[in-house]
Amino acid sequence: MKILVTGSCGYKGHVLVPKLLAKGHKVVALDTQWFGSYHQSHQNLNCVKGDVRNIESIPFDGVEAIIHLSSIANDPCGDLNPKLTWEVSALATMQLADQAKRRGIKHFIYASSGSVYGVKEEDQVTEDLELKPISEYNKTKMVSERVLLSYGDDMVVQIVRPATVCGLSPRMRLDVSVNLLTMQALSKNKITVFGGDQTRPNIHIDDITDLYIFLLENPQVTGVFNAGFENISILDIAKTVTKYIPVEIEVTASNDPRSYRVNSDKLLATGFRPKKSVEHAVREIIEAYQKGELKDEDRFYNLKWMEKANLAL
Repeated sequence: MKILVTGSCGYKGHVLVPKLLAKGHKVVALDTQWFGSYHQSHQNLNCVKGDVRNIESIPFDGVEAIIHLSSIANDPCGDLNPKLTWEVSALATMQLADQAKRRGIKHFIYASSGSVYGVKEEDQVTEDLELKPISEYNKTKMVSERVLLSYGDDMVVQIVRPATVCGLSPRMRLDVSVNLLTMQALSKNKITVFGGDQTRPNIHIDDITDLYIFLLENPQVTGVFNAGFENISILDIAKTVTKYIPVEIEVTASNDPRSYRVNSDKLLATGFRPKKSVEHAVREIIEAYQKGELKDEDRFYNLKWMEKANLAL
């Protein structure tokens, strides 16, 4: 199958694309490459440096499925330039869906976000709860979901609301909770936790990328699915890290009361099963750092890198 992967040079894309190639698929890997590209050359890989907003420049010929990962990722980056965020994360999704319908592409997998629910008091945050996004990033995800669902009669539409992803990638993210706290312990010999009681749902990067492949191989599974299997407080994540790197945890006050919890029973009912945990991610990051394969670099922090390179202008 020939698959268009947008955002292919991002955190998840760099893990997903090699898995697709290993399964014999042809991949058109579209990305602005703001954070670089670390894909190895492959006869079935066409890396296209391009902007998802420039719909006319995207090579759709022969594409049978789209896995749409691209967006201005996370709340702080989305707030840097709301206009850019809406163009990349919402308008481009509308254009992609339109092109898919026009070109007879019958399979569309969309990476939304578990944060579209906003702040919920419910212990079990399920897919049928009302969405109350609280940032530009969340709002664009909600709008994109609704646009794509309107194409359900024209193609297979599968929407994933991932929890916070953790674990190793060639294009690492060190600004997400598990990865951030583990790197703090390694590079600063101390973990600083703001608040600590806030809960975050988590999913290992191998599991979220395996999920996209599972959906690709199971077109009968349609609709919207939460994807998060460990709802853990920030403080408990820090304590997990200190099992392997025994450093001090400093807890300070926080003005961020947001807690996110998701229930993924609907996804589990499809037969999908996660294989890895937060603890796996922590151990893998520690091992890579100790081998010299991972360093604490600015390019692994989206906001810092975008501000440094003026990427949101």
